[in-house]
Amino acid sequence: MIYKTPPLVSSMMLLVSVLILSSCSEKYDLLILNGTVYDGKGGEPVVTDIAIKDSMIVAMGDLDNAKADRIINAEGLAVSPGFIDMHAHLEPIMELNSCESHVRQGVTTALGGPDGSSPYPMKAFMDSLQQKGIGMNAAFLVGHNTVRRNIMGLENRAPTPEELKAMEAEVDSAMKDGAYGISTGLKYLPGAFSKVDEVIDLSKVASKYGGIYTSHLREEGLGLFDAVQEAIQISKDANIPVILTHHKAIGKPMWGKSTRTLAMVDSARAKGLDIKMDQYPYAASYTSISVLIPSWARAGGQEDFKSRVEDPVLRDSIKNGIVFNILNDRGGSDLDRIQFAKVEWAPELEGKTLKYWCEQHNLEPSVENGADLVIKAQLNGGASCVYHAMAEEDVERIMKHPMTMIGSDGRLVEPGMGHPHPRWYGTFPRVLGLYVREKHTLELSEAIRKMTYLPAQSLNLTDRGLIKEGMKADITIFNPETVIDKATFEKPHQYSEGIEYVLVNGGLAVDEGEFKDIKSGKVLRKQ
Repeated sequence: MIYKTPPLVSSMMLLVSVLILSSCSEKYDLLILNGTVYDGKGGEPVVTDIAIKDSMIVAMGDLDNAKADRIINAEGLAVSPGFIDMHAHLEPIMELNSCESHVRQGVTTALGGPDGSSPYPMKAFMDSLQQKGIGMNAAFLVGHNTVRRNIMGLENRAPTPEELKAMEAEVDSAMKDGAYGISTGLKYLPGAFSKVDEVIDLSKVASKYGGIYTSHLREEGLGLFDAVQEAIQISKDANIPVILTHHKAIGKPMWGKSTRTLAMVDSARAKGLDIKMDQYPYAASYTSISVLIPSWARAGGQEDFKSRVEDPVLRDSIKNGIVFNILNDRGGSDLDRIQFAKVEWAPELEGKTLKYWCEQHNLEPSVENGADLVIKAQLNGGASCVYHAMAEEDVERIMKHPMTMIGSDGRLVEPGMGHPHPRWYGTFPRVLGLYVREKHTLELSEAIRKMTYLPAQSLNLTDRGLIKEGMKADITIFNPETVIDKATFEKPHQYSEGIEYVLVNGGLAVDEGEFKDIKSGKVLRKQ
């Protein structure tokens, strides 16, 4: 008996054959071949190929016979999801919209608006930024300090019911415009003047839209435990995920105390609260010199501070507060641990220490004389400083915690701009080079998880943070044997090495180690 294929089946077989041939002959925008691919979830890598078309990862597997406009042979290189910076100071992004200092680190997405300070109104800013063009993806938080300053200025008091409603309305507006949550800077003005109930009320607004809460805690030195507990309370009462941002233990009396803060995080998570952390991989912080001055002394702004300093009794109290902070907090008990970074009124001090400044004035480098010079610096308009006041053991202990993500706390920068913290150039390569390859603090797959999938989960970015078909082609390719930060505290303006390729939405922003100013980034808005 002779069997014939029915005409309909024959036609279907022919169509399938055509589709297969069409698929095999499809030309992609970019092929990444032979790379050691880390998907971002923390598991073992696989050697495989990746095809990219129209900003998306469209195929994975054996693609040796595929065609593309560009082919990258990634043999011997690590292929990772693009790094997501959970704490970035994007304030200069309108001027530095190429984002080179971040992209060269392998960062493809950064979360701006941290520490309570953000653009506002949000929609107008986001629209302008997208129209201008940016080198990486940028998402934003709405800042509590910004909102409070908009409504109340720098007043040291609780808001009236009307003022609280006005602040809630601003947070609501920002969330509707696409903010990913709310940030606080409770160590800074005017956030330092707020009580926890105010922060909870505003966080409830962000929570209503599925937002997160990130906090520069009220204290990171002697008051650290109470500050962590406050953040946990906010998570519980506002029903909101909380990130303890740039988590650390500041000042000699607190060195080693991260054991307790991490236990507090574990305890809260065991009770069902979503508490995470982010961290930069350095034992030194960076902020304004005003952080050494008691908050009450700066209420109302610079003119009020000047008038208080002119009162001998108040000046004495201010000085005593600064002495206390030098001994127990950011000062690290040593004027040599306070290093000037940006001093517009005396750029010759940049890179020098408070001890050096004392000696320049022929003063004994005592904490009392150092406190007088801190007052002088603030009266001159302030300064930014690097504070070498953390213990390496705490840095590594926090880094190892499974709920710690990587955040640079870095400001966009270009060579020649002041004397920045080296984290502005080196955060992510430093983790991969120093803490993975050299110190073995983390396994490479775990470090990548902390830079990619875990941040994407925290922000509910469903199309980024993983390497798999259907995801956006945000990809970082680096040499695990050579990747390293080069920026130092002495010479910070140095780009890192070993980041070979960076793709932002499928566009090659770093190609064979060379930065390409293609501005393929997008402003991300929370839906």
